[in-house]
Amino acid sequence: MYLDKFKLTGKVAVITGAARGIGLATVEALAEAGARVVLTDMNPDLLSSATAAMKDKGYDVDGEVLDVTDVASVQKVHDAILARHGKVDVLVNNAGIAISNHPAETMADDVWNKVIDVNLNGVFWCCRAFGHTMLKQGGGSIVNVGSMSGFVVNRPQEQANYNASKAAVHHLTKSLAAEWGGRNVRVNSVAPTYIDTEMNKYVYEDAEMYRHWVGGTPMNRLGKTDEVASVILFLASDAASLMTGSIVLADGGYVCW
Repeated sequence: MYLDKFKLTGKVAVITGAARGIGLATVEALAEAGARVVLTDMNPDLLSSATAAMKDKGYDVDGEVLDVTDVASVQKVHDAILARHGKVDVLVNNAGIAISNHPAETMADDVWNKVIDVNLNGVFWCCRAFGHTMLKQGGGSIVNVGSMSGFVVNRPQEQANYNASKAAVHHLTKSLAAEWGGRNVRVNSVAPTYIDTEMNKYVYEDAEMYRHWVGGTPMNRLGKTDEVASVILFLASDAASLMTGSIVLADGGYVCW
């Protein structure tokens, strides 16, 4: 009974920023649970290789090039997925960027706007398009990838743009959950710690930053992509059927200190 709640057999899942990192790990997690997964990413080459790699593992996947900051592109990809698969049961808004080490008093407009555009606007455009379809079809599950940075101010890097964007994602999650909960569409977020991805590899060459990142984490390590993907699978599945508007920290205990 209980293990069956984690299964996504017969469901269609869409994942943004799916070509690497947390996104690609989530593709495998949901596909292993039985979902047909549509990978989306703005980089066509990475998308093609990631999709091929998942197919080679025997998973039922396909891909669509998507720039989440382009409203027209979001709607076009939504329509294409709906025409091909007939429904969308799960949406994982994973696409995101970080542009750090920009003190607020000198942060350029484009640095602020780019992070907000991807991390917040892109999440909303996708929630709006796919959420509308879920409401029409009578149900669905959306998982937004927030961050512990929506709870704390990271150090030593200055990144008011990133922190603000992730805090906004968390509150957007709660807002949509409140609007859509009575119509069987759940909206939750996962809030990861620093994850060992290509984007964060530079920390191993910066002793001070490594000391703050890892030394500030009770578990004394970076997280792994599969650890975040496991939480996303839980939130996407019926195992979390009573959860909506939840922000689940997967932070190695970082916010405890």
